[in-house]
Amino acid sequence: MPEYVYRAVDEKGVVVKNRVQDKSKQNLIRKLKVNGLMPITVTQVSFGKSKTSGLKKNSTNIDEIMQMANTANLAAKKETRKFTTIEKINMTLSKTKKVTSRDIVVFTQNLYLLKKAGFNNVHALGTIIQSTENPTLKGVLEDILAGVESGDYMYTTMEYYSDIFPYIYINLVKVGELSGSLEESLKQAVDYLDSSNDLTKKLRRILIPNIAQFVVLLIILFFGSMYVVPIIQDIFEQVGTTDQLPWYTLAFSDFLRKVQQVWYIPTSIIALMIAGIFLYTRTPRGRYQWDYFKYKMPIFGQLIFAIDFSRLTKAMVLNLKNGMRIQEALEVSKNVVKNLVMLSIIETAINNIIVGDSWVEPFEKSGLAKPMITEMLRIGMQTDLSTMMEKLVEYMDIDIDQIIDRIVKILPQILYSVVGILLILVTIVVLVPCIEVYMGNFLFDAAGF
Repeated sequence: MPEYVYRAVDEKGVVVKNRVQDKSKQNLIRKLKVNGLMPITVTQVSFGKSKTSGLKKNSTNIDEIMQMANTANLAAKKETRKFTTIEKINMTLSKTKKVTSRDIVVFTQNLYLLKKAGFNNVHALGTIIQSTENPTLKGVLEDILAGVESGDYMYTTMEYYSDIFPYIYINLVKVGELSGSLEESLKQAVDYLDSSNDLTKKLRRILIPNIAQFVVLLIILFFGSMYVVPIIQDIFEQVGTTDQLPWYTLAFSDFLRKVQQVWYIPTSIIALMIAGIFLYTRTPRGRYQWDYFKYKMPIFGQLIFAIDFSRLTKAMVLNLKNGMRIQEALEVSKNVVKNLVMLSIIETAINNIIVGDSWVEPFEKSGLAKPMITEMLRIGMQTDLSTMMEKLVEYMDIDIDQIIDRIVKILPQILYSVVGILLILVTIVVLVPCIEVYMGNFLFDAAGF
């Protein structure tokens, strides 16, 4: 059974710390709360059956802990408890070893293959745990296994580890477990992780070099205007020339000096604007408008909507194939979407089904779905919906690839334009005065020639 070190506070504000064994992290948290302790941190320090047999020398079962006389006993035990070097190393590793997206991909692929081979969830998870090297992930999988053995779904334990498993990933697994199509859902989860990683890599290859160039040019512009230009102007004054630097160079340099003197004003304004936008997007109305902007924003808007709608469609195909009605399929499938605009469209579609109207109509009226999408859904309603939605999934995959290709072509051109404009500005404001100094024409003017 996995072991945990927890810190919790009681109703009187006394902090309690101890090391206990329990079948899962969420089960331990529930027991702590039931017994009047509010968890602060719960850290797994060993990984259950594969490494432990029974209770260790200095560990106590959580049920025994809760039967102790009072919190003072726990506090006293906290002061006398000593961790061995190995335990300290395990605690450090469990806190510092990061679970990467690659770790999640490998785990999902292995689970998919084992499920395809006919393994049940307990057997599959137990097999994967034995070959998992990452101590943090191993502890998480032990927790998931304990939950499954106690009768919970896998996704219920994954929700406790939302910092490790992406929101969409968890809900893909949820759809698979609720619909009885976990194997197919795991395949979709692998595709989701792979496509997300591929898209991230493509965007990084485009963005990072151009952003680096932009930052370097910006530094040259500001440094040259604030430090190099005044030095050149001083040289002109010292030799007594009547030559002047270009007016735009002097004007830009004066502007930066004034900004430098009152730097706290523009900084405060920018910080307040960012804070205001952040707080507004935390409100329901602000969140909805922000999510709507995501779908309508230039360049990436179509891609974001297409990906969300594709996930919804794939989830519905799983549910429809397993005999769910359209209303039930929409109810379960909406979990794979996080955008409030899409969720509101889905809720409207469900309400339309209840009152006897078309569930396709809200997607059409939103103005976000392409006519081809809504037409395929309408045809599916008149023929075989699950078959038509499978074809819609294929269409969406092709459409997403085409949108990504367009972004990959357009984005560099936009970035090159921005960098080019900044380069021209650097040349005019900074390099031209430097060239004038290098040419030395001001010396002839100073000497009267």
